[in-house]
Parts: sequence; C-alpha cells; structure tokens
Amino acid sequence: MKMLDIDARGTKHCETTALGVLLRDQGHDLSEPMLFGLGSGLSFVYWDSKKMTFPFLGGRVKPFDLTRNLAVGLGLELVVRETTSPRRAWEHVTAPIDAGHPVGLQLDSCHLDYFGSKVQFGGHVVAMYGYDDHDAYLVDTDQQGGAVTTSLTSLAQARAARGPMTAKHRSFTLTAPTSLPSPQVRITAAITTCADAFLNPPIANLGHRGIEKAAKLVRTWLQRTDAPERDLPQAALLMEQAGTGGALFRNLYRDFLAESTDLLDSGHLRAGLRLYTEAATLWTETAALIAKAGESGDAQCLAHAGTVLHELSRIEREAMQSLSCLTVPAAGRG
Repeated sequence: MKMLDIDARGTKHCETTALGVLLRDQGHDLSEPMLFGLGSGLSFVYWDSKKMTFPFLGGRVKPFDLTRNLAVGLGLELVVRETTSPRRAWEHVTAPIDAGHPVGLQLDSCHLDYFGSKVQFGGHVVAMYGYDDHDAYLVDTDQQGGAVTTSLTSLAQARAARGPMTAKHRSFTLTAPTSLPSPQVRITAAITTCADAFLNPPIANLGHRGIEKAAKLVRTWLQRTDAPERDLPQAALLMEQAGTGGALFRNLYRDFLAESTDLLDSGHLRAGLRLYTEAATLWTETAALIAKAGESGDAQCLAHAGTVLHELSRIEREAMQSLSCLTVPAAGRG
C-alpha cells in the first residue's frame, strides 16, 4: 500500500476540488471560489444536437481549461500526460504518488464505484493520493463523499473511456513556486480574461448570447422530449447540484468576486459583485421553474423561465462589461 498524508478536503466542483488538493500539497491553500475565479472558470453554453436526447446548459469553461488557465495565471508548472497504453497510464499515476505527491486524473465518472449518478461524463476530475493491490484512494467533491475509494478495475475503465469530453488516460501534476504572483495582478487578469470571452463569444450558443438563446428555446422544452417529467428535473438538478456550487456556478463566481473586493478597491468590481449576486438568485429560480414544468407539464413555468433567462442575459452582460474595465492598481489598493 502507498498512501499519502494529505488534506483530503472535498468541495463543490470536481476540478477545483482536485486543484485544491494538489496546491495544498505545494503549500498554497486557496479557497474554492478563488481557484474557480483565478482559473477564469465562468462561462455559459447552450448545447443541443440531433444526437442528444435533451439540451444541456453549461455554466463553466470546458473541462481542464480551468486548470490550464490557473497554471498560467499563477506561474505553476503543469505537467500533463496522456497515453493509449493502460500500463503506461498506470505508471504516470504511481510515479508521482511514490515520489510523495498527489496526482490529478480526468476520467469518466460513471465507472467509479462510489459515484451516485451512472450517467456518462468524461470531463470529471479527481485527485488521487494512494493505492493498494485492489483500490485507489481519491478525493472527489463533498457531494460524492470527499475522500473515497474505488477499485483499480473501475478506475482503469473510467480512465480508458471514450466519448464526449474524454481524454486519453489524462493525468497531471502541479509544481508551484515558493511565492505566488500578487493577488491584485492575478485577480484582475483572470476577471478581464473571463469577461472578454463572455462578452465576445464566437458563436451564439456561448456567453451572454447563449443565455439569450436559452431564453428563447427553453419555452419549447416540453415539446423537445418524450419524457419531460424525467428530462426537465434532471436539467434543473444539473444546474443546481451537479458540482456547480449552485446557480450554475454563479454562486462560486459571486463568492470569488466578494473575496476579491477584500483585495481590490474597485467600483467596477463592486458593481460586478452586486450584479452576480442578483444573477445567482435568478439562476436558482430558473432551475426551480424548469423542474416544476417537468413535474407539472405547465408550459407557463417555461415561459416564466424564458423571461428570467432574458433578464439574466442582460444582468450578466452588464456585470461583465463592468468587470472588463478593471485595471491593475499601480501599488497596493486602488
């Protein structure tokens, strides 16, 4: 058996949970909202296709983009390994652990023994800190149990899975410098990067344009499925509880902005915080309306959800316009 003594703290979102484990091992303890914000993690996508049984609303950047963004922003050495060989993939995992450091893994969560939902999701991320002849010892979100175990067989299946958002046995490690960059500099850069992407999406399914598209199409969701009593509550559940931190990641971003106001004295930042506080409440209201529509079959609930989403598109656009105006202070607070 090889088991590391780590702070196996599960949080709300899978990728920030794993990043927190790896960074604490390097001596840096950042809050989950700060990790999410510094990784420019907030986004929006309305995703639908003929191959999908029901539309998907996403509130964050693509899997692993947050990790890459965080590494660049904090000056971390990110080493990513991928392979088609299960044997080499296992070596990529055991080598860092044997050397005394946890390792991050991207895999398909549906194969993990402990996972509550058996729906395929190839963009799931965990931290691994130990193994024996039969099991792997992982850190996942609070919702999934925090410090958990899964059989080596199930782990191999999860890592070898193929499909949307999967990677080829991806594992990764982080090495941090002794001191991290100035909080003011890294917060400002992360926020303005996120705001620019949100305000200038390349296609209409993304950013504030994507929310506006969702506002129009959500009204048709009762006709979009043969099982609205299943699909609409499931969509609402994904928005509120599936590792989002609530309100489709808006709670996490609100809390990041609140933490940032302790470090930066900026009217633009305070305006963004006020607007995202309002947006977070409205996203939770939207999820409740979608769930109620599926349970009751009442199209008026979806009409109301569309109205709220239209308002959310405006609120988030205004928030990001304000946040895009942030500048790095010359010295200290200011």
